[in-house]
Amino acid sequence: MDKSDITLERMRTFVRVAERGSFSAVARELGIGQSTVTRHLRELEEAVGVALLSRTTRRVTMTDEGSRYYADSVQILRLVEQASDEARGTRGAPAGTIRLSCTAAIGVLHVSRLIFAFQDRYRDIGVDLSLTDERIDLVTEGVDIALRLGPLTDSSMKLRALGQSRRLLVAAPGYLAERGRPEDPRDLAGHEGIRMSNVAGSGTLVLQGPDGERHVVPLAGRLRVDHGLAAREALLAGRGIAPAHQWLVGDLLASGRLEAILPDYALPSVPLSMLIVPQRAGIARVRLLVDFLAQQIGGIPGIEKTHVDR
Repeated sequence: MDKSDITLERMRTFVRVAERGSFSAVARELGIGQSTVTRHLRELEEAVGVALLSRTTRRVTMTDEGSRYYADSVQILRLVEQASDEARGTRGAPAGTIRLSCTAAIGVLHVSRLIFAFQDRYRDIGVDLSLTDERIDLVTEGVDIALRLGPLTDSSMKLRALGQSRRLLVAAPGYLAERGRPEDPRDLAGHEGIRMSNVAGSGTLVLQGPDGERHVVPLAGRLRVDHGLAAREALLAGRGIAPAHQWLVGDLLASGRLEAILPDYALPSVPLSMLIVPQRAGIARVRLLVDFLAQQIGGIPGIEKTHVDR
């Protein structure tokens, strides 16, 4: 083989195997046989003339030469995609697929509708929407953009702060009729709390009173859930009191199916952020969705927009 055998298809396969560390996972992702993935890698290594990957029975890692080749390959593939975008742009029709990961509950209740509106505007752009509360590795999973609630620690991604998500204490009228309505933060100690098992510190509430005084009170209860929609159902079923995002329960408050508790005491807001894989940020269709979501996200109930980018 010679350098003419270094095809974009083989390069893409190598990049994804390097990122995922698994031949079988890449085969499933690309919809091809594992033998095809193996052949692409063998043919690419023969064309380059060096081993790019080190394989054992348990893992696949890049060689030193593979690491350098990976970095160059990512840049080449990005430039190829940008060139294709610019060529299609002469027709005024951005095309291709964007992979978006989103915190599950807000994705089901609100972001999915924004995606529908985006695709109505850009009919040749596909969106692969993945809903998860796990802090996935965007590059490993092949994701372009992620919407995340809560503090973030991954400094390798491009960050766009979208806003602060307002929270409030709520419960069902039936629960309050049976157990009584708290009139002071100290009253919460005698109530059933619905806690989030995947949120650090969910057993404690921090409330700021109208006079600015800070109240730290325990939130105990027999039920813990790891999904916002499950917490919503538990609240409706009268299982207890919970701090809830306004976007999660706003419709239920408006209809009277839930009621706000201690409305004069404020809970800390939670940041809502957009993470963009830097190598994907320059792709036209990705830029379009980033700007669209940043513009539209303020329409979600309880999201107070901010304007800080990194």
